[in-house]
Amino acid sequence: MREVEYRSHGVPLEEYELTRRDHRRQKESEEIGRAARRMADEDAEKCRADPARAERRRQALEKVAELMSTFEKHDYEIMRWRVRLYCGHIVETQMHCSYSDPVTGGALPRRCSECGAKGLTIVAYEPIGPLGERPQPQPAQPQPQKRPTRAQLERRVAALEEENKRLRTKGSP
Repeated sequence: MREVEYRSHGVPLEEYELTRRDHRRQKESEEIGRAARRMADEDAEKCRADPARAERRRQALEKVAELMSTFEKHDYEIMRWRVRLYCGHIVETQMHCSYSDPVTGGALPRRCSECGAKGLTIVAYEPIGPLGERPQPQPAQPQPQKRPTRAQLERRVAALEEENKRLRTKGSP
Protein backbone atom coordinates (compact mmCIF):
# COMPACT_ATOMS: atom_id res chain seq x y z
CA MET A 1 0.00 0.00 0.00
CA ARG A 2 1.32 3.44 -0.87
CA GLU A 3 2.47 5.85 1.83
CA VAL A 4 -0.03 8.65 2.48
CA GLU A 5 0.76 12.01 4.06
CA TYR A 6 -2.26 12.89 6.18
CA ARG A 7 -3.34 16.52 6.21
CA SER A 8 -4.98 18.70 8.82
CA HIS A 9 -7.21 21.69 8.19
CA GLY A 10 -7.85 24.00 11.08
CA VAL A 11 -7.47 22.42 14.48
CA PRO A 12 -10.81 20.99 15.58
CA LEU A 13 -10.06 21.27 19.29
CA GLU A 14 -9.18 24.98 19.14
CA GLU A 15 -11.62 27.82 18.61
CA TYR A 16 -12.77 27.82 15.02
CA GLU A 17 -14.35 30.70 13.14
CA LEU A 18 -16.48 29.60 10.19
CA THR A 19 -15.22 31.00 6.87
CA ARG A 20 -17.10 32.01 3.74
CA ARG A 21 -15.87 28.81 2.17
CA ASP A 22 -17.40 26.79 5.03
CA HIS A 23 -20.76 28.53 4.58
CA ARG A 24 -20.60 28.02 0.80
CA ARG A 25 -19.71 24.32 1.15
CA GLN A 26 -22.56 23.77 3.62
CA LYS A 27 -25.03 25.53 1.31
CA GLU A 28 -23.82 23.50 -1.70
CA SER A 29 -24.09 20.33 0.35
CA GLU A 30 -27.67 21.15 1.32
CA GLU A 31 -28.56 21.89 -2.33
CA ILE A 32 -27.00 18.61 -3.46
CA GLY A 33 -28.90 16.78 -0.72
CA ARG A 34 -32.21 18.29 -1.86
CA ALA A 35 -31.46 17.44 -5.52
CA ALA A 36 -30.51 13.86 -4.58
CA ARG A 37 -33.73 13.46 -2.57
CA ARG A 38 -35.76 14.79 -5.55
CA MET A 39 -34.03 12.34 -7.90
CA ALA A 40 -34.58 9.45 -5.47
CA ASP A 41 -38.27 10.39 -5.13
CA GLU A 42 -38.64 10.55 -8.93
CA ASP A 43 -36.98 7.16 -9.30
CA ALA A 44 -39.19 5.68 -6.57
CA GLU A 45 -42.23 7.04 -8.40
CA LYS A 46 -41.07 5.42 -11.65
CA CYS A 47 -40.49 2.13 -9.81
CA ARG A 48 -44.00 2.23 -8.35
CA ALA A 49 -45.38 2.72 -11.87
CA ASP A 50 -43.18 -0.01 -13.44
CA PRO A 51 -42.76 -3.21 -11.40
CA ALA A 52 -40.14 -4.57 -13.88
CA ARG A 53 -37.98 -1.50 -13.26
CA ALA A 54 -38.40 -1.93 -9.51
CA GLU A 55 -37.25 -5.56 -9.78
CA ARG A 56 -34.18 -4.61 -11.85
CA ARG A 57 -33.33 -1.94 -9.30
CA ARG A 58 -33.72 -4.37 -6.42
CA GLN A 59 -31.47 -6.93 -8.16
CA ALA A 60 -28.82 -4.28 -8.87
CA LEU A 61 -28.84 -3.18 -5.23
CA GLU A 62 -28.52 -6.80 -4.08
CA LYS A 63 -25.47 -7.24 -6.33
CA VAL A 64 -23.88 -4.10 -4.94
CA ALA A 65 -24.56 -5.19 -1.36
CA GLU A 66 -23.12 -8.63 -2.08
CA LEU A 67 -20.01 -7.13 -3.65
CA MET A 68 -19.51 -4.73 -0.74
CA SER A 69 -19.83 -7.54 1.77
CA THR A 70 -16.89 -9.34 0.13
CA PHE A 71 -14.46 -6.50 0.82
CA GLU A 72 -12.24 -7.38 3.73
CA LYS A 73 -11.48 -4.41 5.96
CA HIS A 74 -8.65 -4.61 8.47
CA ASP A 75 -8.44 -2.24 11.43
CA TYR A 76 -4.98 -1.05 10.34
CA GLU A 77 -6.48 0.11 7.02
CA ILE A 78 -8.93 2.46 8.76
CA MET A 79 -7.74 5.97 9.74
CA ARG A 80 -9.48 7.75 12.59
CA TRP A 81 -10.11 11.49 12.26
CA ARG A 82 -11.17 14.18 14.71
CA VAL A 83 -13.48 16.54 12.83
CA ARG A 84 -15.35 19.74 13.61
CA LEU A 85 -18.76 19.82 11.96
CA TYR A 86 -20.47 22.92 10.61
CA CYS A 87 -22.59 23.08 13.78
CA GLY A 88 -19.37 23.51 15.80
CA HIS A 89 -19.36 20.15 17.55
CA ILE A 90 -16.33 17.86 17.44
CA VAL A 91 -16.78 14.18 16.61
CA GLU A 92 -14.62 11.28 15.49
CA THR A 93 -15.01 9.66 12.09
CA GLN A 94 -13.23 6.93 10.15
CA MET A 95 -12.08 6.57 6.54
CA HIS A 96 -9.95 4.18 4.56
CA CYS A 97 -6.28 4.98 5.11
CA SER A 98 -5.65 5.69 1.41
CA TYR A 99 -7.22 9.17 1.71
CA SER A 100 -5.11 12.09 2.89
CA ASP A 101 -8.09 13.79 4.55
CA PRO A 102 -11.73 13.01 5.35
CA VAL A 103 -13.14 15.56 2.90
CA THR A 104 -11.45 14.17 -0.23
CA GLY A 105 -12.15 10.72 1.17
CA GLY A 106 -15.80 11.36 0.50
CA ALA A 107 -16.95 12.07 4.02
CA LEU A 108 -20.60 12.75 3.46
CA PRO A 109 -22.56 15.36 5.33
CA ARG A 110 -23.57 13.71 8.52
CA ARG A 111 -25.75 13.94 11.57
CA CYS A 112 -24.16 15.43 14.66
CA SER A 113 -24.22 13.00 17.57
CA GLU A 114 -24.34 15.92 20.03
CA CYS A 115 -27.02 18.28 18.69
CA GLY A 116 -28.77 15.97 16.20
CA ALA A 117 -28.46 18.40 13.26
CA LYS A 118 -28.43 16.60 9.90
CA GLY A 119 -26.44 17.12 6.71
CA LEU A 120 -23.43 18.83 8.24
CA THR A 121 -20.15 19.33 6.40
CA ILE A 122 -16.71 18.99 7.93
CA VAL A 123 -15.02 22.37 8.47
CA ALA A 124 -11.84 21.30 10.30
CA TYR A 125 -10.08 17.98 10.75
CA GLU A 126 -6.95 16.27 11.99
CA PRO A 127 -5.80 12.65 11.86
CA ILE A 128 -5.82 10.69 15.11
CA GLY A 129 -4.24 7.45 13.92
CA PRO A 130 -5.12 4.03 12.59
CA LEU A 131 -7.89 2.04 14.21
CA GLY A 132 -5.52 -0.90 14.77
CA GLU A 133 -1.90 -1.94 14.48
CA ARG A 134 -0.55 -3.41 11.26
CA PRO A 135 0.51 -7.00 11.93
CA GLN A 136 4.24 -7.62 11.76
CA PRO A 137 5.17 -9.77 8.78
CA GLN A 138 6.22 -13.25 9.79
CA PRO A 139 9.68 -14.26 8.57
CA ALA A 140 9.41 -16.74 5.76
CA GLN A 141 10.07 -20.25 6.93
CA PRO A 142 12.58 -22.02 4.70
CA GLN A 143 10.98 -24.88 2.86
CA PRO A 144 12.43 -28.18 3.98
CA GLN A 145 14.44 -29.76 1.18
CA LYS A 146 12.85 -32.90 -0.13
CA ARG A 147 15.28 -35.74 -0.36
CA PRO A 148 15.58 -36.97 -3.93
CA THR A 149 14.37 -40.46 -4.68
CA ARG A 150 16.75 -43.22 -5.70
CA ALA A 151 15.48 -43.04 -9.29
CA GLN A 152 16.14 -39.27 -9.43
CA LEU A 153 19.66 -39.78 -8.06
CA GLU A 154 20.36 -42.51 -10.58
CA ARG A 155 19.18 -40.30 -13.47
CA ARG A 156 21.37 -37.45 -12.20
CA VAL A 157 24.41 -39.73 -11.87
CA ALA A 158 23.83 -41.06 -15.41
CA ALA A 159 23.56 -37.51 -16.78
CA LEU A 160 26.76 -36.45 -15.03
CA GLU A 161 28.60 -39.54 -16.29
CA GLU A 162 27.45 -38.72 -19.84
CA GLU A 163 28.66 -35.15 -19.51
CA ASN A 164 31.99 -36.34 -18.03
CA LYS A 165 32.47 -38.80 -20.91
CA ARG A 166 31.62 -36.10 -23.49
CA LEU A 167 34.09 -33.64 -21.92
CA ARG A 168 36.89 -36.25 -21.79
CA THR A 169 36.49 -37.21 -25.43
CA LYS A 170 36.28 -33.58 -26.46
CA GLY A 171 39.48 -32.69 -24.59
CA SER A 172 41.65 -35.60 -25.89
CA PRO A 173 43.95 -34.92 -28.92
